[in-house]
Amino acid sequence: MRSTGSWSHALRVYTHPRVLGMLSLGFSAGLPLLLILGTLSFWLREAGIDRTTIGHLSWIGLAYSFKWLWSPLVDRLSLPLLTQWLGRRRAWLLLSQIIIAVALAGMAVTDPVVNLTHLVFFALAVAFASATQDIALDAYRIEAVAVELQGAMAATYQAGYRVAMILASAGVLWIAAAVDPSAITYDHAPWRFAYLVMAVSMIVGIITTLIIQEPDVPYSRLISENEKIAQQAIAHWHLPPCISSLLVWLYGALIAPFRDFIVRHGRQALLILSLIAVYRISDVVMGVMSNPFYVDMGYSKDEVATISKVYGVIMTIAGAAIGGILTVKLGIMRTLLLGAILSAMTNLLFVWLAGRGHDVSGLIFTISADNLSAGIASSAFIAYLSGLTNSAYSATQYALFSSVMLLLPKFIAGFSGQFVDAYGYENFFIATALLGLPVLVLVWLAGQAKFETSAR
Repeated sequence: MRSTGSWSHALRVYTHPRVLGMLSLGFSAGLPLLLILGTLSFWLREAGIDRTTIGHLSWIGLAYSFKWLWSPLVDRLSLPLLTQWLGRRRAWLLLSQIIIAVALAGMAVTDPVVNLTHLVFFALAVAFASATQDIALDAYRIEAVAVELQGAMAATYQAGYRVAMILASAGVLWIAAAVDPSAITYDHAPWRFAYLVMAVSMIVGIITTLIIQEPDVPYSRLISENEKIAQQAIAHWHLPPCISSLLVWLYGALIAPFRDFIVRHGRQALLILSLIAVYRISDVVMGVMSNPFYVDMGYSKDEVATISKVYGVIMTIAGAAIGGILTVKLGIMRTLLLGAILSAMTNLLFVWLAGRGHDVSGLIFTISADNLSAGIASSAFIAYLSGLTNSAYSATQYALFSSVMLLLPKFIAGFSGQFVDAYGYENFFIATALLGLPVLVLVWLAGQAKFETSAR
């Protein structure tokens, strides 16, 4: 639904205290991601790891795609001492942040040339802990404000997220370059120092978690009713009380959230899940090979840090802010469609860049346009996903949506290195743009279905 207010009214959503508070929480969520994906791929390529292996190692990111499997635990399971002290959302946030910091330190002290297996183990630990942090943080964001503020919450969340990405990408490259005794030969020491700095930087998230207030969300009546239904059904089985209680809890944690989504959306559920599954496919698949592309085009760490990881991230923040405003003014579905079109079109700029070789000005233009479109698309998409959840199961349902969002793109992305080796970068970037075409159809269909539902 479009807003009838002025553009100045739309801009004022960014002055809401909880909207502003998402900046630091977004920083905590954004720090680990590139350290196990994009920045790690740069490190591995410089260390001489082949592109096919790098592509396969991007499957580490599939941890984010399967987080729905343990999201019911984050939604319902209390952590000893921590939950009583901090509340259910903050307790899981703190635990995951500590694990991330420890695992990043483990990555730092492991040289991939000497022991790639151990590095992968620590990266997996970061991925699973980071996915758990996302589950709790997404639930907190959804529970903190009403639906109409979710676009702005998404934008400020992304702003903090992208600032962290500057640190996790440009910051790492700058630090490694500053202490690198040789720009020609590979040395593990600069990367060890840079990743240790990243581990220490997780203190920002830890402090933030200790300061923020737990959302004031009462025990849901829907949860209570579902558990009563389960209790009545299980009572006929005449099981021991401890087993009956466990089954009731498992029904409420594992089955009820997914049943609720299907019941509320009916025949549209499959359409919604299909849209979620492919909306970011162009960006995700292309992103795995972006850093190897920069290395193979002859860009230095300093150039990539300055252009891709600073200009690009700044443009993403600008795009996120624009996307937040557009969702208020134009509506979520129109902004979703715009973001899908821009995401597919800007991938074609990389085809143009590949033909120019080492061109700093071309890289600035391409990265700026690509990240601006990504910011717009992300704000609209996060707002769309947030509006689909039921507050009774916010962590589990949002984890399901974000897992579906990443599963297919990340699986396909795992073969990106083989595709580049076989067909070259130009054909790869064209293929990623074409992947965005089905998205346009699904956004239109979802918009029509939403309009028909609202009209009833």
